[in-house]
Amino acid sequence: MSVLSEFKAFAVKGNVVDMAVGIIIGAAFGKIVSSFVGDVVMPPIGLLIGGVDFSDLAFTLRPGEGTLPAVVLSYGKFIQSIIDFVIVAFAIFMGVKAINRLKREEAVAPTLPPAPSPQEVLLGEIRDLLKAQNGQPLESLTVDPTRLG
Repeated sequence: MSVLSEFKAFAVKGNVVDMAVGIIIGAAFGKIVSSFVGDVVMPPIGLLIGGVDFSDLAFTLRPGEGTLPAVVLSYGKFIQSIIDFVIVAFAIFMGVKAINRLKREEAVAPTLPPAPSPQEVLLGEIRDLLKAQNGQPLESLTVDPTRLG
């Protein structure tokens, strides 16, 4: 099998395509969450703690000199990234929880035993007739299924 045909077989498998779709949707979802955190969640939090803009929170390690830029530790952006992560993780947790609940409900659904085949019905009738002829209670006789047909 050539490398090209192996790659084609791999690339068109359902799991690979599903994974690619999941990654694309996940990336788009990450952008939405980042915007939600940066534009909706953080401004009110910053206002509550004294009008602080979290994206501007930083600690200058070395001020800029001439053409050299300042060395800055931007911990405000890090805080925003942590909040982004927590929201994404919670959303994924809720999705997985819902899927697991549906799987549990599906597994709990009762299944009926299969109906006996016509051969099994006929053998049961024969067994009952033999028991009745011999005067034995029905529970005392057993049939070895390996000896059938």
